[in-house]
Amino acid sequence: MARPSVIDRNQLLDAAEALVREGGIASLTIGEVAKAAGVSKGGVQSCFGTKDNLIQAMYERWSLEFDDQVHSLAGDEPGGIQLIAAHTAATRATDGMQADRAAGMMTALLGVDSLRQPTRDWYRARMNLADPQTADGRRARLAFLASEGAFLLRSFGFLAMTEDEWQSIFSDIQTLLAVDSTAPAEQTDPC
Repeated sequence: MARPSVIDRNQLLDAAEALVREGGIASLTIGEVAKAAGVSKGGVQSCFGTKDNLIQAMYERWSLEFDDQVHSLAGDEPGGIQLIAAHTAATRATDGMQADRAAGMMTALLGVDSLRQPTRDWYRARMNLADPQTADGRRARLAFLASEGAFLLRSFGFLAMTEDEWQSIFSDIQTLLAVDSTAPAEQTDPC
C-alpha cells in the first residue's frame, strides 16, 4: 500500500496567489491551483473544499502576515495612534511584489460576499483606533486613510509612483502622526 502524500497547504496558497497575480482572479480555479502545485484537484479540495474557502484562506494568511508585521513594529502595549503609525510604516515598506499580492487578494475579496464583511470590520477596527475627538486622533485617521489610498492606487496600477515619490508621500504621512505634546489642549466652545 502506498503511503499517502502530504499536501503542503502553504504551497497550495502560494500557487493560488501566483495564479491570481499572473492571470487575475478569473484564472483561479481548483484545477489550475492543483496543476500549478503538482497535486490532484482532490488534494486541493481536501484542503479547502471550495474556491471561496481557498480565497478566504489566501486572504487570512495575507492579513495575518500584515497584522503580525504591524504588531512587531508597534511594540509592547501600543495605543491606537502607535498602531496606526506601525500600520503606515508596514505599508510604506511594501515592495512591488507585496503590492501585487495585495492587489490580487483585494480583487479576490470583491467576488466573495462572505469575506467583504470581515474586511469592512478590519477597516472599521483600524479607523476606531483614532479618537476623532482629539487633534492627534484626527491626524492619525487622516494618515491611515492617506496610506491606504496611496497603497491602493499604487497596488492596482492606477498611479505609477517612483520609489522616491512613494517614500516622499509616506514621509508626509508620518508627519501627520507626530504627536505634539507641547501644543495647548484644544478649547471647546461652551455654547
